[in-house]
Amino acid sequence: MPVPRLAVSVDLVVLTVREQRLCALRWRRDRPPYEGAWSLPGGFIQLDEDLPVAASRLMAERAGLADVRIHLEQLATYGYPDRDPRQRVVSVAYLGLAPDLPASSRAQVLWTAVDELVHHDKAAFDHRRILCDGMERARAKLEYTSLAAAFCPSEFTVAELRRVYEIVWGTSLDPRNFHRKVTGADRFLIPTDRTTTRDGGRPARLYRRGDAEQLRPPMLRPRAS
Repeated sequence: MPVPRLAVSVDLVVLTVREQRLCALRWRRDRPPYEGAWSLPGGFIQLDEDLPVAASRLMAERAGLADVRIHLEQLATYGYPDRDPRQRVVSVAYLGLAPDLPASSRAQVLWTAVDELVHHDKAAFDHRRILCDGMERARAKLEYTSLAAAFCPSEFTVAELRRVYEIVWGTSLDPRNFHRKVTGADRFLIPTDRTTTRDGGRPARLYRRGDAEQLRPPMLRPRAS
């Protein structure tokens, strides 16, 4: 039986917080298929590279984010037969997270609020589904891991961290309850000896991310009643 031929691509869900909104990088397609639609930045892997290497290369080449420190993890694999009209393509999606990422150096790549992309009627391939999966991964991981700090600068206030949770989860949180939970989580936040007034009002203590990977106790999302 002949070995089937198929292509393997990497698609990037890159999220950041810009102007108090959760935003993703989108690629503006100017050729078929799906000309005029939005897609995620990505491309095909080369025969001599591993998947993480391809993801890092495409982060620079397609996303236009070379030499930027970013949390990058494999999200999921998508391989149903009709996802690409050109040929059989298996896509390995990666999720990238970082604070206040700069504008891309590529003219075709723009930051766009994720709620606009999800409800946009022109999405290429299955990229709306991949984006939604990436958003849900980020939201879920904020509950059980220290990933929220990946959206913050190296030193941040509890109020700045709370805004990350509120923006990614799309809900308001009680400031006092939030402060008690995050400062009580084992090795999540490490206080520094510095304060800042950039939040306005009285000086607020600056923290940095601790070495905890899992949050104990977890930060559970408010559930709709």
